[in-house]
Amino acid sequence: MTCAHAPEGKGVRHVFSVLRTKGLMHVVRSGAFIVRHRMRLYSELLYNRLFKSYRKFVYDGKRYSYLYHKYNTTWRNERAVEIPIALSVLEGYRGRKVLEVGNVLSHYTSISHEVVDKYEKGEGVVNEDIVDFRTDKRYDLVISISTVEHVGWDEDPNDPSKVLGKGSKALDAIAHMAALLAPGGLMVVTFPIGVNPALDMAVAEMRIPHSRIRFMRRVSRSNRWVEAELRECIGARYGTPYTAANALVLLHVSK
Repeated sequence: MTCAHAPEGKGVRHVFSVLRTKGLMHVVRSGAFIVRHRMRLYSELLYNRLFKSYRKFVYDGKRYSYLYHKYNTTWRNERAVEIPIALSVLEGYRGRKVLEVGNVLSHYTSISHEVVDKYEKGEGVVNEDIVDFRTDKRYDLVISISTVEHVGWDEDPNDPSKVLGKGSKALDAIAHMAALLAPGGLMVVTFPIGVNPALDMAVAEMRIPHSRIRFMRRVSRSNRWVEAELRECIGARYGTPYTAANALVLLHVSK
């Protein structure tokens, strides 16, 4: 779930409104901060692409390049490994019936598949809660990147501090997504450990439906990831010791 940029006209009106209420110096200082922030991000992105593009990680017997992308500053978090894995899966289903839950992959590649996202607006995105999503279609691939952990838990993008407290709804979402698979279909779902306690407990007790389940953990401040065992990931905390996820679940369900 992400926030869209304001339309240009609305942004200009906002600037003039702030100018009237807070004065010229506030606008100048805010503008300077934004410029410095963007320059720092682009410098980090350029550095990682120039000096770390050789780095690889291994997942399920295959070597991948880490992703360094400006959207969501992937060099700082789990997107560095989630997106390459997801794009590799997606490539094998081009031209087939694909459903993505959570509008994520469109920020990193061109897509033609269907997307369901409760909050994020976008062309072709169905704004509906996945547990309420109904269709007669059945999909060859259902894919979801770091979305289900928010379902029923901390899903409000307008108030990230608001916890709804129905973390078990994430399990309902996973079951519903699996039910949308066509015979022979595949579901791939990734999510971090340490966000949704009900989901973490289901993983720890292996009560989560799966055909294959894999784990990865972050092992350095420089955002290196390695494959891991469940026992090495249970109890991982989001944001500690490293930024964002410190352990990932990669769930595969075949029908």
